[in-house]
Amino acid sequence: ENPELILRRQLDRIKDRAMAEMKAEHLEYEQRMAELEKLEYPKPLGDFIQGTFNAFADRHPWVGEEDIRPKSIAREMFENFRSFAEYILEYELQRSEGLLLRHLNSVFKVLSQTVPDGVKTDMVLEMELYLHTLLRQVDSSLVEEWQRMQDPNYRPVEAAAKEGMDLQPPGAEEADITRDTRSFTAAIRTCIFGFLRAWSTGETEAAVAALDSSNKGDGEPWKPEQLKETLEAYKVEHEYLRLDPEARNLRHTYVRSSEATWCVQQMLVDPEMYNDWVAEFEVDLAASRESGEPVIRLRKLGSLV
Repeated sequence: ENPELILRRQLDRIKDRAMAEMKAEHLEYEQRMAELEKLEYPKPLGDFIQGTFNAFADRHPWVGEEDIRPKSIAREMFENFRSFAEYILEYELQRSEGLLLRHLNSVFKVLSQTVPDGVKTDMVLEMELYLHTLLRQVDSSLVEEWQRMQDPNYRPVEAAAKEGMDLQPPGAEEADITRDTRSFTAAIRTCIFGFLRAWSTGETEAAVAALDSSNKGDGEPWKPEQLKETLEAYKVEHEYLRLDPEARNLRHTYVRSSEATWCVQQMLVDPEMYNDWVAEFEVDLAASRESGEPVIRLRKLGSLV
């Protein structure tokens, strides 16, 4: 079902902007009210989605009275790489955190359980990983419940360890997160953009924590104070760091692979498109295989000039 409160907040934001524009154009009050009545909450590709669904329903009568409800909540968060807390503040949803959490969980379940892996684009894979990471950070119980639905014998790692259970299921020794390079790259990029989002908003402690290993090339760990100084230097040259879909385009990510590590360079896209800063990471393949998720070290964060 639709999370009506969130959709109303989105529509209110759209109406506020439209009202300001119409006042600047000196439109009459009645005309402004009439124009506001025409506005809706965001429905990206709404006509295409509705038309595609109708064509599907014509061929599959079992759909019955069901209909689709296009919206842009999870999409808006992903496109701007918003954290859960940022989105709550932006739309003043402090008393409705559970509503947003349930909606994001339902979107994640559709992406992970319903959409076939073979048709998932790189962007869809990254959105799935983004939602999985966000849900795990906000409320790991939702992710654990999803795991239980897939495997009734599933036990959270912490609980299983306390009970002395064998944490390595049958066949786990054959699992290799690095084998599927497309999915592994998507997982790495999700970690990288999580780090960059925290760094660019001044959450330097969260930025350090976002990486599995924060050692620099000289063996010394990165400290929040160093990341703060680096951010200040960046803002002298650029107003802010872009994290929109274009800034996260794969063409801004460069990977050099070897048997033991991947070197990943992420160009930092700025509003002027100078793109003269880079974040360089080292991915430990053996450690990633062992942990089941990317193990990443930040090697460099600075100007190319």
